[in-house]
Amino acid sequence: MIRTAFSRTKPLSALRRLATASQTVPAYQTTVLENGLTVASELMPGTRTATVGVWINAGSRADNPKSSGTAHFLEHLAFKGTNKRTQLNLELEVENIGLQINAYTSRENTVYYTKCLSKDIDQNIDILSDLLTKSRLEEKAIENERHVILQESDEVDKMYDEVVFDHLHAVTYKNQDLGRTILGPRELIKTINRQDLVNYITTNYKGDRMALIGVGNVDHQELVQKAKKYFANIKISDEPFSQGGNDLPVFHGDEIRIQDDSLPSTHVALAVEGVSWSAPDFFTASVANGIVGTWDRSVGIGSNSPSPLAVTAATGGPGMSPIANSYMAYTTSYADTGLMGIYFTAEKDSNLKLFIDAVLKEWGRLKSGDITEDEVERSKAQLKASLVLALDDSTSIAEDIGRQLVNTGYRLDPEDVFKRVEAITKKDVIDWANYRLKDKPIALSAVGNVKTLPSHSEIQKGMSL
Repeated sequence: MIRTAFSRTKPLSALRRLATASQTVPAYQTTVLENGLTVASELMPGTRTATVGVWINAGSRADNPKSSGTAHFLEHLAFKGTNKRTQLNLELEVENIGLQINAYTSRENTVYYTKCLSKDIDQNIDILSDLLTKSRLEEKAIENERHVILQESDEVDKMYDEVVFDHLHAVTYKNQDLGRTILGPRELIKTINRQDLVNYITTNYKGDRMALIGVGNVDHQELVQKAKKYFANIKISDEPFSQGGNDLPVFHGDEIRIQDDSLPSTHVALAVEGVSWSAPDFFTASVANGIVGTWDRSVGIGSNSPSPLAVTAATGGPGMSPIANSYMAYTTSYADTGLMGIYFTAEKDSNLKLFIDAVLKEWGRLKSGDITEDEVERSKAQLKASLVLALDDSTSIAEDIGRQLVNTGYRLDPEDVFKRVEAITKKDVIDWANYRLKDKPIALSAVGNVKTLPSHSEIQKGMSL
């Protein structure tokens, strides 16, 4: 079936028309409607499917502190019936057209997207509009989902990588919107009511904070007309919106340590203030992190790794055993700030100071310039490869477009990204490390056997090296 006779049976004139069309019609197009809604599409020739979704620049960060968890609560209720479709009718409709529908909430975004046959795009956008703007939010459904969300909260509490990063946000952005969890605290989940949900929608679901994305076998002008048809009731914000208002988030160099002897391993996250989505050094941060690397004991690569930190984690030095189970150099970006650092796990009887010292030494290596051109080029190549591999279908491309548009207001295509990454030099990485790492406040979050962690002041002192 894959060896279709396309090239042999398609008339030459048709092939020329197709080639001409591909040259004159850009694959990626955007249009902004009068109500501020951005419509963006990317044509993928040769496919009969499409991913269509709505990306909203509002997540848990936009929650009212008194009803934290509302954004996530809404995601659950969207599929429980609308003014036009009962829950049963909605489920049957989705099943009948073979629709794949998903939603998620993050700290800054809420996303609803579908994957479907291109002939069903109109029906898909109708459903998306219905879910977003006409949910019934019935009291019975609210109470039912409250129990589901509380159960989900219990499950998240067992996911220690999630727990560590939630605690990290709480201490880093204490008493700030980014410090709140996505699900919200249990005591507030129990009190969220219908009016809280209505208030969130009316406050945050605005045209200038939303983007309708279509990728695959999508005609842009048709997508624009459908957006006008189904989202005309969405209003524009009274004032230009910015995440967090006019005040930039304040990074606090602080810590939280939770001693839990029941855990078989310890989870630790270190962080300094990182880069926002639109920061000029966004890609430099990724290249620097690539030099630090990522390692997992289960993979078996260690002593031969090009990353000195990975070698240390795997071998612990001559005559020693591994001092970590895994580690990951990470960057988490937001509209106006970010976190950057190392997350690692270790056996409960490990000496955590050994790995903390190794991390500080590795950061010191970046600051001192003791890195090679080969390390920089290798990291750049890995970054470019990961970007390409992450854009392998219509859904991942839609996610890339939607995330960029609602968080930055523009989209860098892969070619633009490649140019920016390729332009990064060894000097850029060294300068970046001295700007972002030297003498900067550091935050720490740890869960497990934390007795061998060095003091916060000792770790902070190591940032001056």
